[in-house]
Amino acid sequence: MGKLYSFIAVSADGYHEAPGGDIGWHHVDEAFDRFSVEQLDATGALAFGRVTYELMASFWPTELAAKEDPEVAGRMNAKPRLVVSTTLPKAEWEGTRIVRDDLPGAFAALRRELADGDSKDIGIFGSSVLTAHLLAEGVLDELRLMVMPVVLGAGTPVLAGLPSPARLDLVATRSFESGNVLHTYRPQRS
Repeated sequence: MGKLYSFIAVSADGYHEAPGGDIGWHHVDEAFDRFSVEQLDATGALAFGRVTYELMASFWPTELAAKEDPEVAGRMNAKPRLVVSTTLPKAEWEGTRIVRDDLPGAFAALRRELADGDSKDIGIFGSSVLTAHLLAEGVLDELRLMVMPVVLGAGTPVLAGLPSPARLDLVATRSFESGNVLHTYRPQRS
């Protein structure tokens, strides 16, 4: 059965957003795009919190996304998606289901669906609040932090809503010529 992972871009000083929710500082280049395609190819379904979902849904299904980044756009649009929200009235991005409660149950059901097919992973992109919740619940299998070579000085700290410390084991590190460094962690189970 595939794993449930979260991928979050983070500044060198630990922020996943600059003030005002700005992510224009993300260091994206050809190597990052190749990594994104590789990661999406190993992913059977996507999940987002509401805020990240709204950002993704405003770009990936558009003609601009298909023109600027056709490989990633095609993969983002082809995957089934969950959006975790109690306030989103309707998911406009085709292929998206809204989960309003029982997160562990919803992710377990999605894992079973994927196991009937290609057993690929479920990827949470961005969505720091959702990631913190699933990490605290013991549901998250892997945390992937792409540390980007920028210091913001202020913003939204990654996993700020985590109710208590979570111990992690480092399982892999991958450096990119751009200065980005991917750290892959596995949560320690108590």
